[in-house]
Amino acid sequence: MISYGRKALVPYVTGGITADWTDYLLAYAAAGADAIEIGLPFSDPVLDGVTIQQASDRALARGTTVEGILTDLSETKVGVPLIAMTYANLVFRPGPAEFCRRLAAAGITGLIVPDLPVDEAAGVERAAAEAGVALILLAAPVTPDERLAEIGARSRGFVYAVGLMGTTGERDSLDVAATRLAARVKAVTGLPVLVGFGISTPAQAAAAAVTADGVVVASALMRRVLDGATPDEVHHDVAALRAALN
Repeated sequence: MISYGRKALVPYVTGGITADWTDYLLAYAAAGADAIEIGLPFSDPVLDGVTIQQASDRALARGTTVEGILTDLSETKVGVPLIAMTYANLVFRPGPAEFCRRLAAAGITGLIVPDLPVDEAAGVERAAAEAGVALILLAAPVTPDERLAEIGARSRGFVYAVGLMGTTGERDSLDVAATRLAARVKAVTGLPVLVGFGISTPAQAAAAAVTADGVVVASALMRRVLDGATPDEVHHDVAALRAALN
């Protein structure tokens, strides 16, 4: 899913945030994204900060549904891997097997469920594998080394290193915990390790990628979209992140 040839850039968009939301996917891909994370909006996104909450609220207010997002994706050829990010409630409502089958049918090849503890992930893990969807697990700064090794062994595609304790959101500086965690995870897995949560600027992305294999950028881009930035305008933001990682 993630190439080892360069530092990976995975920008995020909330599905259904605008009527033309799939145009942001095309803009991201054209700007050099290696994969794209797509948020399936949920009414109680407990790990997301204000910006992603506002993006989810806007999408839901437009009448966005998981089915609508997947239909949009099935009609859009993006050209890079697509990763769904959502909460366990939406996965278990239809059942993990049916949910993962729907993702795969829409062209999604990765899944992140941030409120799914690794101890309870076996059913989703099995359903994702059967559907050909990579279940990407998260590691936090406080995760013990033994648990990191388990996460590294069971994750697929890459390991998502949560760069700070707290919710998602824009930050003025990169938390030192991000690079420390990336180094700890890389010591126990051969998978790429990407840092997310709080990566807001090209300089922060470059600093995180000194240790990590790449970054996930979400809130900074969604703030631009919430403020009215067009796909062409956000293309330049993603291109700047790409340039910083090259």
